Amino acid sequence: MIYNKLGRTDIDVSAICLGSMTWGEQNTQAQAFEQMDLAYQSGINFFDTAELYAIPPKAATYGKTESIIGEWFQQTGRRKEIILASKVCGPTAWCPHIREGRACLDRNNIISACEASLRRLQTDYIDLYQTHWPDRKCNFFGKLGYKHNSDESSTAIEETLSAMQELVQAGKVRHIGISNETPWGTMQHLSLSDHKALPRIAAIQNPYSLLNRSFEIGLAEMSCREQLGLLAYSPLAFGVLSGKYLNGNKPAHGRITLFENYTRYSNPQADAATAAYVAIAHKQGLDPAQMALAFIRQQPFVCSTIIGATTTQQLNSNIASHAITLSEDCLNELEQIQKKHPNPCP
Repeated sequence: MIYNKLGRTDIDVSAICLGSMTWGEQNTQAQAFEQMDLAYQSGINFFDTAELYAIPPKAATYGKTESIIGEWFQQTGRRKEIILASKVCGPTAWCPHIREGRACLDRNNIISACEASLRRLQTDYIDLYQTHWPDRKCNFFGKLGYKHNSDESSTAIEETLSAMQELVQAGKVRHIGISNETPWGTMQHLSLSDHKALPRIAAIQNPYSLLNRSFEIGLAEMSCREQLGLLAYSPLAFGVLSGKYLNGNKPAHGRITLFENYTRYSNPQADAATAAYVAIAHKQGLDPAQMALAFIRQQPFVCSTIIGATTTQQLNSNIASHAITLSEDCLNELEQIQKKHPNPCP
């Protein structure tokens, strides 16, 4: 396994991070334990979760994923061997079960959310605590067409960072990060940490895949120059890049089959690009999913790639991608597809 520094911290994290959002919904606790055991035995020391999980978010499974991880820590005694990342929700009018739909990134919400996560995780500290999405209205979760509202009311980033500082000073959080952020929001965080002596973000967790390379437009340079590593999520675009949904296929236990409103990576342009990427993988003698994951790992701004799976077979295959290095010929062919089908799924 390859390990990279988490931003400017002294923490080494595996180049593959174990995602967990299916645990408690598509996966039982026993299956989640099996995945964590396999990941640990494969050299993965980085687990990612969030108070929001399991996915899709609903009252019955809120916080369930963190609870499952906490039980695994208790049964295995491996807490100190794992770099644990979790996230606090931004505004949740669409999730009324989370703090009565009034969650945001102010001090009270952040402190109470972190303390609840610590209880579920059965630990005294979180290694990387991230904001799950911005408090302000901006483009994330595939949204385009930004419309500015000068009258908008949102929690100031300085208040968010000040609350994070309290958690760091109390020893409940080691480092902080952001997720689903924009270039403007990222630079605001960095500027405030420099000028207000507030904690510096160590990483950014945003979507990045062969179907969505928008991170490269404004954030990749920032990531490299500021040593702010990308934790790439949805690297297989909800499994689409494996090719299993091509030609109208709907595998019985696939996420898109089960949750029909998960359409972010489902459109004719994405289908055409996916078919082209799968063809390249077969030509190169590669598994399509492994090729897609290997492409991400080879980008200089990527710190770790977050993989999720519902079966140990899938997880084994995804983990094995860390040993694959794509040839220049393969990379050139992938670039040609990107030029023909640029970012079909923002």
